[in-house]
Amino acid sequence: MDRSATFSLFVRGLPSRRGFLVSAGLESALDHLAGFRVTSDDVQDFADALGRPPAELRPLLGLAFDGEVRAVPEGRVVFAGEPLLEVTAPLPQAQMVETYLLNQVSHQTALASKAARCVLASAGHPVVDFSLRRTHGPQAGFQAARVGSLVGFAGTSNVAAATRLNLTASGTMAHSYIEVFPGEEDAFRAFARTHHGPVAFLVDTYDTVSGVTTAARVLRELGRPGCAVRLDSGDLGELAGRARAILDEAGLPDVRIIASGGLDEHAIDALVKGKAPIDVYAVGTRVGTSADAPYVDSAYKLVEYDGRPTMKLSSGKVTAPGRKQVFRAPLTTDVIALWDEAPPTGADPLLRTVMREGSRLGPRDDLAAAHERFVDDVAALPASARRIRDPEPLEPTVSRRLAALTGTVRRDLEARLLGGPGHGGTWKRQADPT
Repeated sequence: MDRSATFSLFVRGLPSRRGFLVSAGLESALDHLAGFRVTSDDVQDFADALGRPPAELRPLLGLAFDGEVRAVPEGRVVFAGEPLLEVTAPLPQAQMVETYLLNQVSHQTALASKAARCVLASAGHPVVDFSLRRTHGPQAGFQAARVGSLVGFAGTSNVAAATRLNLTASGTMAHSYIEVFPGEEDAFRAFARTHHGPVAFLVDTYDTVSGVTTAARVLRELGRPGCAVRLDSGDLGELAGRARAILDEAGLPDVRIIASGGLDEHAIDALVKGKAPIDVYAVGTRVGTSADAPYVDSAYKLVEYDGRPTMKLSSGKVTAPGRKQVFRAPLTTDVIALWDEAPPTGADPLLRTVMREGSRLGPRDDLAAAHERFVDDVAALPASARRIRDPEPLEPTVSRRLAALTGTVRRDLEARLLGGPGHGGTWKRQADPT
């Protein structure tokens, strides 16, 4: 069972609060495939886990990925049913990488889609990632920082991610820092003495209004440009208004207000629409875990084996057979088609060949390019798909050839497996089922 197989990775349905998804995770998936090798230690581990003699699993020794990958580049807007990537390789290779590919693409797509909505809700105000403390492990925190940058976040508090990915490291100060001083003013002055550039004072350790007043006094004496105060609790809209008034009365109209504390796109949307004088939004737990939709209902399904299209008929989980392509044109819905179909007039293919014979076909994609794709795709969406409350996702259509192939394969399977007309027949490959 080592002939060529194609698996398609897609999302069955969008979460109820999503009008679109943002493709992400491809780069780490390709890294895994490029380095995939079954070693002697792996064989021994498999044997131990299965309670089988190592000799039975020794044929796997040295197995590496030398197949092809066609995928949607990171940063593109995608919808339910559209393949995010397709793997074509000898069956053991294509099957054994399933779990890792699903893990990376599903997790990062969920996070990127949540972060994208925060950017839309912020209406041009900078958004910063503060999620590392609550993400599901440090790798998840790294990925949250990465996909946040992909969709336009201005920085991250994750210094390791900022260093590795050349992002802006952004943060303020700890409540504990303030608590070890006799008072807030002592803490603010000490902090300013050791930070010679702009400073951001955390003002809600004891009483927010008093903290802003103290911060304003210290900042006025410093006379440094680019400084800020940060609100981290309470009614952020009401407190931001009071803070703005205090800062303005102190002659500090340029001191920015940073808000954090349980924010997501819904809270940001309410604050922006309420005209809260907040300059920067720092998002953490709810965004780094995509709290309202912590996963996408993704699948990695066999669609072709040894040149024979195949599909799944399970109730509620029917799949479409054959290798596929997705075509996108302005002012129309996407079309899911067979991989070798000609594009409709004015349409471009979303899936590109990114790996062949186990090797990348070009340099690693970069975040700047992914961000440009995201900006262009989101701008092309209808307002109903972009809105924060009750978004309406677009539903792709299916090409006539793919619909015909699906019907043919279904009828053949039902006939052979359920004893209907044609029982016992064999599949005859059709170049054009229409």
